Amino acid sequence: MRFWLPAALAAGSLVFALATPAEPPYRDFDAAGLCIGLAGALCLAWIQSAPLPVLAAVCAILTGNAAAGYPVVFVQWLAWIALFGCFALHGDLTRRAAAAALAGLAVVAYVALDRGPTGASELTGIAMSFLIATVGGDAAHSRRARVVLEERARLARELHDALGHAVNVMVMQAAVGQRVFAENPAFGREALRHVETLGRGALVELDQLLKVLDPRSEAPVATDLAELAARVRAAGRELDLDDGGVDLPPGGDRALRRIVQEAVTNALRHSASGRIRVRLHQVGDEVRLEVTNEGTGFAEPLPGRGLANMRERARLEGGDLHAGPGLDGFTVRATLPARTRS
Repeated sequence: MRFWLPAALAAGSLVFALATPAEPPYRDFDAAGLCIGLAGALCLAWIQSAPLPVLAAVCAILTGNAAAGYPVVFVQWLAWIALFGCFALHGDLTRRAAAAALAGLAVVAYVALDRGPTGASELTGIAMSFLIATVGGDAAHSRRARVVLEERARLARELHDALGHAVNVMVMQAAVGQRVFAENPAFGREALRHVETLGRGALVELDQLLKVLDPRSEAPVATDLAELAARVRAAGRELDLDDGGVDLPPGGDRALRRIVQEAVTNALRHSASGRIRVRLHQVGDEVRLEVTNEGTGFAEPLPGRGLANMRERARLEGGDLHAGPGLDGFTVRATLPARTRS
């Protein structure tokens, strides 16, 4: 809750007090009454950092306002806002129970000290306000928690897809270099050079993820796929790249590269030989990707993070993805919507 809200409420309390004279049995707003309203509004400036203490302070102000004989019309909303904040910012039952108890005690004190009559309509309004504050606060907390979980899942996908591929290729190149170093030291040194290059690239990827860089600043698809093919070939696997040229929006561009990267990584992980074919073409307003790990004896894929990440990336961009064994190997097929022209 930003400082503009307490400031607006403080200004509102001042305008309300000056523009609305109190009716008997309440006393007119004076300097003390204005100070009570302003203090309650300013308390909300700390609602995000200390919701329970703010609620306690506002409830005490509400009680003091009733004891002093001032109308409650404006001050009551400060208590409901503070109660809403407690439920929105706290998910544990203990703190929520404490917040509800504080609000309940404030209501009891208000009913006991208020100079005006408290009938069924007033009690119904209080009950409805209490319900709206608690239920609305709980809904806001649930939405906030869902957003946090979605963001964590997105970052987990990025770490898995970006760094997982680099580490797998580095392991393969290091193993190849170790096997041939005695007989072909030049090739072994070249493999080590590729390992160093991949390691530096992985550090760059990690730095980009931590800084949450704009996806639009990343390399185009064609350049990225060409570099991917070069890395895989340097690791001793044959990769056939057929890039027909596509036009994707930034989000789709990123999703496509990650899907290709993960599909190739899975091919390297689950087979030691055989050609990997990557086909990328655009047909009308649809971009079609096909990554095939040539070979036989592939089983149906087991549920795992890599496959789930690919499917989720395609889904979030409005496309779909299917993966499974075929006559000529294991194939990942994805479709994504192309960039729309205005």
